[in-house]
Amino acid sequence: MFRAGFPPTLPPMNAQDTPDLAALSAWLATESPTHHPDGVNRMMDLVAEEVAALPIAVERIPGRDGLGDSLILRAGPANGASGAAVMSHLDTVHPVGTAARDLPVRIEGDRLYGPGVYDMKGGAWLALQAFKQVAAAGTARRPISFLFTPDEEIGSPTTRALIETIGRESMAVLITEPAREGGKIVTARKGVGRFDVRFEGRPAHSGARHADGRSAIREAAHQILAVEAMTDYDRGITTSVALVGGGTAANVIPQHAWFSIDLRVTTAADGVAMEQRIHGLKAHDPDVRISVTGGMNRPPYEKTAEVAALYEIARGVAAGIGLDLQDCAMTGGGSDGNFTAALGIPTLDGLGIDGAGAHTLEEHALISSILPRQALMRGLLETL
Repeated sequence: MFRAGFPPTLPPMNAQDTPDLAALSAWLATESPTHHPDGVNRMMDLVAEEVAALPIAVERIPGRDGLGDSLILRAGPANGASGAAVMSHLDTVHPVGTAARDLPVRIEGDRLYGPGVYDMKGGAWLALQAFKQVAAAGTARRPISFLFTPDEEIGSPTTRALIETIGRESMAVLITEPAREGGKIVTARKGVGRFDVRFEGRPAHSGARHADGRSAIREAAHQILAVEAMTDYDRGITTSVALVGGGTAANVIPQHAWFSIDLRVTTAADGVAMEQRIHGLKAHDPDVRISVTGGMNRPPYEKTAEVAALYEIARGVAAGIGLDLQDCAMTGGGSDGNFTAALGIPTLDGLGIDGAGAHTLEEHALISSILPRQALMRGLLETL
């Protein structure tokens, strides 16, 4: 399904070429945690302003449910061919004030620090530069689009349908999540499930009427051990309980308790089976009621033959700019690439910036990776 004869002839990268770190730093200084729509929308403004003078159509989709807007850029020939799509998210996990207090935007040697620089503003920024270059030069062979979303860090609850719609219009999807392990890209991700488990017991005075009570917290403890025991490393299944709460006072047998479950699976079949197991939890104490909500929210992204073929094209493009591009083993983290890959759309992920420290106060990107990764994205947009 992919065109032979790659890579294209790309402009050489000169030693004196340097990325516009001031522009990228402005993105990092514009803090945009998911639940701060003003910051996310300011990021969308910066993207729209950057392409205003270019032959790029801009469509802005208002946010909903208290989240920010989405932005779609379109360029390339209107030749009726299916498109190639780039996808990035502009929300981060870092709260407003992180840049002023704990993670200031700064350069130390080859490292650029700042909130979200690795996950994933650096990748979104360099991919935008490549998209602009291709649009300005008119070198795309098919329509190209670029989707910027506001809510990936919380599972893309308001944008999944949009992601899937653009995916279905595309012959390939390129995701700018950060590179892994020294520049490797991602060709497979585990599926992700999220569940909430709630318990209702019977309150009683913990001193005078202890035997009358039915502890929701004690039941939750039994169920936490049962859920954690579902982990099966041989099958690539992990179950984690990381949030838990309950009770009302120290002298009351707790009537209520709750915990959340994070599930990771490697296949769609395991996702279905594990979802059934979790929803089928049975109470250890029959006087305590259990309710389970949630399910799989990102399907597995498997390295199919079509994904492998797209990866080989990327390797050819990379070789043309002097990169030996490798992919990594299936990673446990999910992304919007899970959605498009599950639809059967060939998807490459991890095409963003190289670095480390995602979601931490040591998050940084490697400046030396920007121009090569930008050239790779440009080459892909001109080759597909």
